[in-house]
Amino acid sequence: MKKTKLIMLAASLSIFASCEKEIETPGIAEVQKLETPAMEFRPLENNSFNIKLPDNTDSKVKSKIGDYNISLFSAEYITANGSEELGTTIFFTNRGNKMLSSDFVPGLAYDGTSDISYYIDKNRPSNDIDVKVSTAAIGRAMDSWRNVNCSDIGLYEIPYDEVEEGEELQEYGVFAYFYGIFSGNDFGGAPLYIADVYHGGWLGAEFFDYLTERGSEFILGVTLTYTFTDEDGNLVDTDNNGKADVAFREIYYNDTFTWNDGRTYDIETIALHEAGHGLSQAHFGEAFRTNANGKIHFSPRAVMNATYSGIQTAVEKTDEAGHCANWAEWPNK
Repeated sequence: MKKTKLIMLAASLSIFASCEKEIETPGIAEVQKLETPAMEFRPLENNSFNIKLPDNTDSKVKSKIGDYNISLFSAEYITANGSEELGTTIFFTNRGNKMLSSDFVPGLAYDGTSDISYYIDKNRPSNDIDVKVSTAAIGRAMDSWRNVNCSDIGLYEIPYDEVEEGEELQEYGVFAYFYGIFSGNDFGGAPLYIADVYHGGWLGAEFFDYLTERGSEFILGVTLTYTFTDEDGNLVDTDNNGKADVAFREIYYNDTFTWNDGRTYDIETIALHEAGHGLSQAHFGEAFRTNANGKIHFSPRAVMNATYSGIQTAVEKTDEAGHCANWAEWPNK
């Protein structure tokens, strides 16, 4: 009997806190280190669904990938300013401490290549800023990661699907689609693959409150990771690197907040951070709160800090090191 593969979804959810950069580093006695709470578990019932391959999918890819379902796997989140918590992980399937991190595998992809594709969806624009401006900001963020020259991951953009007069709009967004099923809300989307890294646009409070209680109050962006599993729900690690094999990732932004280009909340800054997650990077740096003024600062400050700390549109050395550790040997890893 042929095995049916499944896809598990791991959500690397990025929630930024509003804070200002400290000009001077305060003394040790004046600051409080922000601790990360223990992991949480929120099992979901009946959360496995079919996903469709594009109509033009190569037959060799269909043969290699097989039939697919997807399941919500986990969510990693970070708190905003004013919260006494900083970052935790929610698992939707309780596997204790045996969780693998996740990464792409050369050639194990819906498009059958080892190049990494991305798509910027214009169908869920922010209420605050013109879609042309937000799309350009996300594009600049992707260019910043493309220009890290330690690796050649073939990062390229899939052009936005322009709709001709009389044609029906093709919706995308796997998590938006299935979250609508979970919650009874309509967030659009479809159970279709479009790119390895999908920027799905802006969604409202209900979407983020589903991920965690009162999530709309502190979540700015979320990166969701879909990983392959076998028919028994076991994570697949075909290259034996100790990491779950990634199918694709999706990014969504919280339209409850006010968005800007060059001011708080800066789209390019947050898209750069989320795209880092999309390319397998985790959060970086320790966070501290200054007791006298409540400000949060990081050691060191980097794009992949867990909290929004002002405009950062350049990849820092620490971020570059993390990226290169993941991709320097691609596609021979």
